[in-house]
Amino acid sequence: MSGHSKWNSIKHQKGVTDARRGQLFTKLTREIIVAVRESGTNPDTNFRLRLSVQKARDSNMPMDNIERSIKKGGGELEGMTLTELVLEGYGPSGIAILVEALTDNRNRTIQDVRSTFTKHGGSLGENGCVSWIFDARGLISVKAAGLDADDLALNAIDAGADDVKIEGDYVEIYTMPEDLFTVRSALETKNIPIVSAELLKVPKTTVQLDDKAAMQTMKLLEKLEEIDEMQHVYSNADFPDAVLEQYELQASG
Repeated sequence: MSGHSKWNSIKHQKGVTDARRGQLFTKLTREIIVAVRESGTNPDTNFRLRLSVQKARDSNMPMDNIERSIKKGGGELEGMTLTELVLEGYGPSGIAILVEALTDNRNRTIQDVRSTFTKHGGSLGENGCVSWIFDARGLISVKAAGLDADDLALNAIDAGADDVKIEGDYVEIYTMPEDLFTVRSALETKNIPIVSAELLKVPKTTVQLDDKAAMQTMKLLEKLEEIDEMQHVYSNADFPDAVLEQYELQASG
């Protein structure tokens, strides 16, 4: 298991932190609003909305909140004007970082991202400088406690998954974007507990960091994720096991 995948697993386990900061539901609301404005209010014909609603339900967002977000996106309720923003840059040791934001103030968000990069040993780059390193993939996360991880992996592959990675109690199942719901449905028919299913960007190659650069990079990624308008933060960093263990202890403390 690479340090990149294990970092993702740890972030899933500490995802409750987002809820404590009050950010998670805000992010989910913004995703739903933009999805509706892009392709309408029907999840059956709007793939992005279907995914956003399922993600909100996986995160225990109340249905009232979800329905209100759909109405805001559809113009039935007053909602904010949001712009999608993709920014690219470099972290310690030249790692690639790709961030996606939904903002009502483009200039402010760009300034916040630029300042965060600079304060933590990185630099904001030009459009296209690192996006080529990442591929769009579907990711299904399963809490495998009490399950046979190898059987789970075989079931996922049979259902159409491209790759399966096992890390402790968590199993990461990767799919092509268009196969995400098909694979999820196949797993659910076998009563396999799904923690989350989402579209994300996966690096084609990773960069192994030393301990110092790894700690600096973790701090940079965390600070980027804490920006209010931030939706997703991706990197191709590969973290040493010892540093990940230290981070996991801090996260669970």
